Amino acid sequence: MDFTFKGQVVLVTGGASGIGRAIAEAFGRSGAHIVLTYFSSEETAQETVSTIETAGGKALALYADLTKEDEVERVVAKTIERFGGIDVLVANSGGLLQRSKIVDCTRDLWDQAIAVNLTSTFMCCRAVLPYMERLGRGCIITISSLAAHDGGGAGAAHYAAAKGGVLTFTRSLAKEVGPLGIRVNGIAPGLIATRFHDQFSTAEGRQTTVDRTPLHREGVPQDVAGAALFLASSAASFIAGETIEVNGGQGVF
Repeated sequence: MDFTFKGQVVLVTGGASGIGRAIAEAFGRSGAHIVLTYFSSEETAQETVSTIETAGGKALALYADLTKEDEVERVVAKTIERFGGIDVLVANSGGLLQRSKIVDCTRDLWDQAIAVNLTSTFMCCRAVLPYMERLGRGCIITISSLAAHDGGGAGAAHYAAAKGGVLTFTRSLAKEVGPLGIRVNGIAPGLIATRFHDQFSTAEGRQTTVDRTPLHREGVPQDVAGAALFLASSAASFIAGETIEVNGGQGVF
């Protein structure tokens, strides 16, 4: 079982901070060439590149609005131009945007949530598939959420619906491209200590979640990165269409 990715090319969307950064750095430490995208975090994106390169890896950060088809295509083209191909896509880009009760949720907010979380995932997967198909191999990892299973917290219906779409899309895509040698799986994080929860969750709410989580702690981005490395490795060579829940056992009871 090989958990090294020497010479492989890994594209991580939303790889500047939080979970995406941890995934990018973990693959970088394992020998992969990394391309990461960012939207509003150029400084942290360059810090991530610097961290990877300081450890002896190769990395490139690209600005992109992944809700736009031409920008998705540009990122994929630049990745192939720089490193010669794409072996692994981690479709991590997404976000809650803002909390809103359904009765107050505007059509614009709903559309943005679907675009940022679901449509961007679809377009990124679609863009890399021709290159993976030509090679007859490849790995795609989507990032869903515990919200896809439990509906999310207060004011997060739009986000939960989009992430539920990601989960189902993952299963469908896995069936379609598995015969071509491309494995597709997902990860559904629970409460992970990132800027996401610093912005959208209260300290009291986070503690309540910890109290009902069997492992009695918040996750950290590296917990999700470990799952990503496993899914992309030969140890997971017979796993397809699955979404691993990384949530400390939340939802068991």
